[in-house]
Amino acid sequence: MTDSLHTVELQTGDNPTASVIWMHGLGADANDFVPIVPELNLQGSPDIRFVFPNAPQIPVTLNGGYIMPAWYDIAAAGTDIQRREDENGLRQSQLQIEALIAREIERGVAPEKIVIAGFSQGCAMTLQVGLRYSQKLAGLMCLSGYLPLADKIAAERHAANQNTPIFMAHGTADPVVPLERAEQSRSVLQALGYHIEWHDYWMQHSVSPREIEDIAAWLRKVLA
Repeated sequence: MTDSLHTVELQTGDNPTASVIWMHGLGADANDFVPIVPELNLQGSPDIRFVFPNAPQIPVTLNGGYIMPAWYDIAAAGTDIQRREDENGLRQSQLQIEALIAREIERGVAPEKIVIAGFSQGCAMTLQVGLRYSQKLAGLMCLSGYLPLADKIAAERHAANQNTPIFMAHGTADPVVPLERAEQSRSVLQALGYHIEWHDYWMQHSVSPREIEDIAAWLRKVLA
C-alpha cells in the first residue's frame, strides 16, 4: 500500500469527462504548471480535470542529500543523468501515479480519456507509468525528460498502450537533460514501434510559448 499523493486540481468545466495528470520536475511542486492551463485555450474540448500531484519529499543525492520533492533519487545531471538509476524510487512513484489514474476512473473518467504528462523527472515518470499501464490511455505528454530504465522497457511494456500517442518536446540548449539524451529515448521508443510526435525548441530546461501552443493542439487532438 502506498501513501496517497497530495494534489492540486483545476477544471475547465463543471463535468469533466477527461483528465490530465501532470507531474512536476525535481524540486518543484504541484503548483508549477497550474498557470499554464488558462494559456492552453482549450475551448471546444470536453471538460477536463487537470490533476497536479506533489512528489514525495526524499533525500536527493545530486543535491547533497537535501530533502526535496522528487519522484526518485538522482545522482547526476547532464550527460550522466541516467547513472545509478533509482529503480526502487521509480517503481514506488509508479504505484502512486497508478493510484491517481485509478481515482480518476472511479470519478467517472474512462482510461482512454486520461493523459499522463510530466516535465523533466515528471516526464520520466510519464513514460515509466504510461508504457506499462494495463489499460489504454489517451496520450503521454513528455516534456524535457527521458526514458528511465530503458533497458527494461521492452520486457515490461504493456500492449494496451502500444499505439497511444506520445508527445515529446525538448529544448535544444537544455543543460540539465541534454537534447541527445531525449533523442536517444525517442530512438528507443521508435525502435519498439511507438508513434512519437517530436518537437524541439530553442530554449534551455524550460517551457516556451510555442511549446504551449503545440501542447494545446495535441491535447485537443487526443481528447477530442
